Amino acid sequence: MEHSSKKEIGKTILVVAAHPDDEVLGCGGSIAKWTASGHIVHVLIMAEGATSRSSIRDRKVKREELSLLEKSANSAGKILGVASVKLLDFPDNRMDSLDRLDIIKAIEEEIKRLKPHTVVTHHCGDVNIDHRITHEAVVTACRPQPGHSVRLLLAFEIMSSTEWQPPGSNFVFQPNWFEDVVKTFDFKIKALDCYQSEMREWPHSRSLNNIKNLAQYRGSMVGCEFAEAFMLLRIIQ
Repeated sequence: MEHSSKKEIGKTILVVAAHPDDEVLGCGGSIAKWTASGHIVHVLIMAEGATSRSSIRDRKVKREELSLLEKSANSAGKILGVASVKLLDFPDNRMDSLDRLDIIKAIEEEIKRLKPHTVVTHHCGDVNIDHRITHEAVVTACRPQPGHSVRLLLAFEIMSSTEWQPPGSNFVFQPNWFEDVVKTFDFKIKALDCYQSEMREWPHSRSLNNIKNLAQYRGSMVGCEFAEAFMLLRIIQ
């Protein structure tokens, strides 16, 4: 297992999340740690995060909820110290209905603009279809062509999606990169407070109790109080 150090994380980091709140659930403590260390972190959120709760996608019906999610994402970003939060408008839990190239190009545009050294995104085996589509699009957008800026590619886990995938149905999340977030875990909890509409009560997997339980468990794997776990997808040194 690898335990990351400051010099292993690039100066500019792009976090690509499928929905508002995924960026905090997956790596909120790490984002706060990276920004506190002087790294520049940008957040790109792919899907709008609300219309899947209706039988027909109608943004007008969900206008108030979508506006609240956008405000929540920006508020959470401020707490974590990110340089920017950009929300795209892909359909919530319907990203598999889109041409994959359109999703890839949206990510490629941000990579071209920001030139990140590090990109962090979803695990390929999550239950949520948007998570899996986002992962695949990120991997494609980050293919290691000559002169490409991305040197480090990581995947995070999301409670109520990563662990809900049965072992025989897809790839299991097997972390081999850990960030000690004992000094910044409180910032993650404060950022999640911005997403109260997305959180659930214990014993739901996406409850604050379980978020803390997971951080303690991942920390115990590497000898610290709180940690966030990732899968190292690629590193070019």
